[in-house]
Amino acid sequence: MGLLRRWRTLTACIICTFTIVGCQQGSQTNICIPFEAINQAFHQARLRIVPRNPIGRDWTSVDIAPNGQILVEISKILARQFNLSPTAIFNGLPRIDTSKTEINSICPNFLKPFKCRDQRFRDITGLCNNLDNPQWGSTRMTLQRLLPPVYADGVDAPRMSTTNQPLPNPRILSAVMHRDTGNVLDHATTILFVGWGQLTDHDMAMASATEDDNGDEPACCDRAFQIRHPNCFPIEVPPGDTIQARCMEFVRSAAGITPGCKLGVRSQMDQVTSVLDANYIYGLTNEWASSLRTFQGGQLRTTPAFRQFGLKDLLPLKQQKPDEICLRPNPNIFCFQAGDIRANEQIMLTVLHTFMMRHHNRVATQLRQVNPHWNDERLYQESRHVMAAISQHITFNEFLPMLLGKQVMERYGLILLKQGYYDGYDPKINPTLFSSFLTSAFRFGHSLVPTTIERFNKFHQPIGSQRLGSVIRQPFDLYRAGWMDQFILGFVNSAAWALDSALSQEMTNHLFERPGDTFGLDLAAINIQRGRDHGVPGYNAYREFCGIGRARVFEEFSNTLNNDTILRLRELYRHPDDIDLWTAGISERPLQGAMVGPTFACIIGLQFRNLRKGDRFWHENQGWQSSFSSEQLQEIRKIKLSRIICDNSDDIDSIQVYALVLPDNDINPRVPCKSQILPSMDMTKWRDSNPIRSSGNHMLLSWENPTKF
Repeated sequence: MGLLRRWRTLTACIICTFTIVGCQQGSQTNICIPFEAINQAFHQARLRIVPRNPIGRDWTSVDIAPNGQILVEISKILARQFNLSPTAIFNGLPRIDTSKTEINSICPNFLKPFKCRDQRFRDITGLCNNLDNPQWGSTRMTLQRLLPPVYADGVDAPRMSTTNQPLPNPRILSAVMHRDTGNVLDHATTILFVGWGQLTDHDMAMASATEDDNGDEPACCDRAFQIRHPNCFPIEVPPGDTIQARCMEFVRSAAGITPGCKLGVRSQMDQVTSVLDANYIYGLTNEWASSLRTFQGGQLRTTPAFRQFGLKDLLPLKQQKPDEICLRPNPNIFCFQAGDIRANEQIMLTVLHTFMMRHHNRVATQLRQVNPHWNDERLYQESRHVMAAISQHITFNEFLPMLLGKQVMERYGLILLKQGYYDGYDPKINPTLFSSFLTSAFRFGHSLVPTTIERFNKFHQPIGSQRLGSVIRQPFDLYRAGWMDQFILGFVNSAAWALDSALSQEMTNHLFERPGDTFGLDLAAINIQRGRDHGVPGYNAYREFCGIGRARVFEEFSNTLNNDTILRLRELYRHPDDIDLWTAGISERPLQGAMVGPTFACIIGLQFRNLRKGDRFWHENQGWQSSFSSEQLQEIRKIKLSRIICDNSDDIDSIQVYALVLPDNDINPRVPCKSQILPSMDMTKWRDSNPIRSSGNHMLLSWENPTKF
């Protein structure tokens, strides 16, 4: 009788996808979810959402979003049907093999298993960086989490208070916690530090936005609740606010799909590669990359606006989708095209994009002189390879030490080697971004952004200034001869704002304000709302995760926050666990020698540790086809951002040694661009003595799957 009972139990569970232990709310019952239940939930979800299945082309984030939303709906149906706890939803549902269900029919090929092989050059999409986990760090990959998410319904509803009440209004939080308290300047960092930080952020991060059927972001504020897009999550503007609106537009990040098309909590996509590969120069698809190339000598396309004056070229004109992230005063003027659609977002980005494009072309020219037998493809790919290494080196050698300080750099293994190879690559480390990093910790720089942008002449004297808002999505001053140099000299001679809880009014009242309008968006409120959208746990949870300790009462935040900050938080939040990560993280007292406090330092340190240890193409690595020779690596170690500015400007004769730090006669003096203190890379170290092997087509794919991804 016992054998018969055991046989019946086994046969009953053969049709189960997975047995989840202790998954019911308030019980320890084992639940066996049958395949048929998943298929039924799939059909229910498809009645509400139409899936996509592009044929003959790569999947885009727009294609993925409805299919990702279907997986979210299936998870919600199963959670209700089987009374699953948040722990079971987060840990249990993803263990189901959905390839044995009808979900497999809407699963993109690039998220299914396929084989990779080692190649010298990165795939433009970032696929096959990790040979065992091809999707890690690639475009369209879902964000990782340091902590389980906190969704109100356990699956995807934005975070609520621990009391099950709504969290404080983000616009009120912005006004009370992040109001403009005046122009407090940092004592060391230049505005270029802000620009390089944003360029680095764009190298790694771009959460996938929701789009409607016309390819536009859905309008929410002027729609009745019943007909709003389901991803509408607008910010209510309270009565008596300084801006003349009752609602601020906000749309949730689109749902992504994890490798294997797993069920579980809502995940968000990163549209760009998360590793530091300078994709902001080159784009995210082969089609995009091709649109930026001349296909001659490895060069990128340019606009020869001032050649008659002996000045260097600008970025190519953005003639496709010309109004995308661009406020054109008339149809005859254009923004610029680059490897990132946000290149025109503000003038610092556009200038840096221009300098990095110019430097790619400079490297390609030098490589061609050294290796005249190399064809266009080899020159382009090798130049791209070098530019990724340069970007990594500047970020880790000049940017992160200012941000994190020496102690944090040492704690997380972020100090670059002065010679030899790095042996820390670990294929078990996933370099994909953490949601808490993307939505909160790496948004520290919003506090540093000034209200005005200054221009300086070659003698480092101020010659003009303008509101930051006038050059957001309006880079048209770069069509004035000589202004490119004036802007970059302004960036290296002007101090950034001090990092604290305050944001300038340009950021909290006038963000993306259209010419003629009196108000725009509020970046502080958007940051808070984005964290809730992603289900990012509160500040207190990350304090505990980072070893600082969970505060039981508001007064226990005193080891990281000032008394005034604690008092304001206590007035706004019902419980210490409710406090939003970004709001408190940016308000922390900085660590010694750092710009950020302990919680943000922890999250940022862990993220950049993973970006170094989890990137097979990391420039210091040895033993891969992509590895640089020891001589080449030493040349990369010479480079400074100041050298790139000198080499790619029109008429800059001198600059401080470290461009992200204000000039100082004793510790960071200005030196002539010809000085040996700013050495150039010796590209003869890239001389190739095998012309037969090196002249072929090197645009090889690193994956072995003929099906379109």
